[in-house]
Amino acid sequence: MALLYLLNNWDANLWADAMRRQAPDLDVRVWPKETGRIEDITYAVAWLPPANVLKSLPNLKVIFSLGAGVDAILKDPTLPESVPIARVIDPDLTMRMSEYVVMNVLMHHRQQRRMEENQRNRIWDCFPTHAASALTVGIMGLGVMGTDSARKLSLMGFKVVGWSRTRKTIPGIECFAGAPEFDSFLKRTDILVCLLPHTPETTGIINRDVIAKLSRRGPLGGPVLINAGRGKQQVESDILAALDAGELHAASLDVFETEPLPQDSPFWNHPKVWVTPHAAADSDPDTISAYVLGQIRRHQKGLPVENIIDRERGY
Repeated sequence: MALLYLLNNWDANLWADAMRRQAPDLDVRVWPKETGRIEDITYAVAWLPPANVLKSLPNLKVIFSLGAGVDAILKDPTLPESVPIARVIDPDLTMRMSEYVVMNVLMHHRQQRRMEENQRNRIWDCFPTHAASALTVGIMGLGVMGTDSARKLSLMGFKVVGWSRTRKTIPGIECFAGAPEFDSFLKRTDILVCLLPHTPETTGIINRDVIAKLSRRGPLGGPVLINAGRGKQQVESDILAALDAGELHAASLDVFETEPLPQDSPFWNHPKVWVTPHAAADSDPDTISAYVLGQIRRHQKGLPVENIIDRERGY
């Protein structure tokens, strides 16, 4: 019974060492140099796995994703159909994401960029401000992270609305659902936060048509975009055009169509854009290893592994 780390764009040895510290009894291996006998491998932790590797493991029981999303695993066209895929839902990841969302909402609300510019230019500018209740934050994606972010923003006094593919109920939060209610949600939203999973349906969902439907009644003079979901959800040329045309007041972007963000991307130096390197809810090796180990122990005891995804829905 062995656990295989099959990671691209991650330091697999760092993650394997974190697991070995927590589970010295577990046979932990790293692809491709430490794969060993493939018949021994029961569990795999994967991220952007090469085609045919997971399929080649005859006794594989569970595939774990390193993050909250699983799109990096579902890209493998040769995934074994019978093996369940589990995503990570951990309080640490949730807290990190809600911290990022709250920080960026507050940054736009309190006009932090203007403050920083004034400091650089030594300008004492006591400009008018507004209450949190003057802004409505709309959160696309009401999973664990979206719900936690919505609750925290509501406690701070912001009006919060949410939208999801299927109906959700969150006390104190007005929730919209499905395509028929999408435009009504957008119309209410001054600051749009995207925490959706990446699926075929959400590819390109942040586009100029959607931006045009956002509220322009808020005190900032235009809507704000915060995307900590996935880069493929945003049409970057549309975001830039909307920013330059004044249709979008500002944007905080943690994810991009191409990562790392190319050096020649106009986002780097755009005066209305905050760029972060896909770090909104960075995965901590010790924390995530503890979660995965807990699920492995459940499976070894004959209990069901938690947070198995629906492949058709993509989350």
